[in-house]
Amino acid sequence: MNLNLTGKTALVCGSTQGIGRASAIELALLGANVTLVARNEEKLRETVESLDTSLGQLHRYVVADFSDNQNVKEAIENYLRLCPDVHILVNNTGGPSGGPIIEAETEQFLKTFQMHVINNQFLVQAVVPSMKKAGFGRIVNIISTSVKQPIIGLGVSNTIRGAVASWSKTLSLELGQFGITSNNVLPGYTETARLDGILEMRSKAQGKTREQVAEDLTSVIPIRRFSEAGEVAAAVAFLCSPAAASISGVNLPVDGGRTESM
Repeated sequence: MNLNLTGKTALVCGSTQGIGRASAIELALLGANVTLVARNEEKLRETVESLDTSLGQLHRYVVADFSDNQNVKEAIENYLRLCPDVHILVNNTGGPSGGPIIEAETEQFLKTFQMHVINNQFLVQAVVPSMKKAGFGRIVNIISTSVKQPIIGLGVSNTIRGAVASWSKTLSLELGQFGITSNNVLPGYTETARLDGILEMRSKAQGKTREQVAEDLTSVIPIRRFSEAGEVAAAVAFLCSPAAASISGVNLPVDGGRTESM
């Protein structure tokens, strides 16, 4: 199986923690030059230094705040002036705070749409020309199993994640002829800071301890535990590899079997 990404450059968003960081680590292990994108420069430096360089990779970082569309656009444009070749784009941005959809303010939908759909669009428009030139491109969007089965208490997230999934599917139809794939990885409950927030929210809402809430959640996961960030990252890395050239336009759950749809 050809998993070799030597000579390829990957742009990985939200890559100083959680699934984004784990994805950057996996891509570096496969030989890719990794460029991290996040807002905390100190954490970016620390993460860059932790990436594998045994195959002669050169890793970089870009400071960008995904709550500011113009900042993201300018930061990526500036980066591409110096490093124009990008073969892999991993879109990954933190989700909105939880709560019932009926209680959500319209501003929450707008802010989340801008952070996820609009930023993704900026990034794709910026890197696709170099992917077309190379005849090789991988776009992987880390979203949520909510695109298959909405998650109670995450109303805004459910809505916007679905929009990203449709956007990605459309990209796969338009870009496949150029050797570019577009896929979504759908993490379930994963050991990240995001999960910590969900446990805290449900603990307060249900009057239970965090341990009780965690037990309730894992009881409906067939593997009876939360996923690890590295397990989700392994799926991301595979979809970025040459071996996954014929896989495009799919939603791949990495959730321990929890999603009940086919």
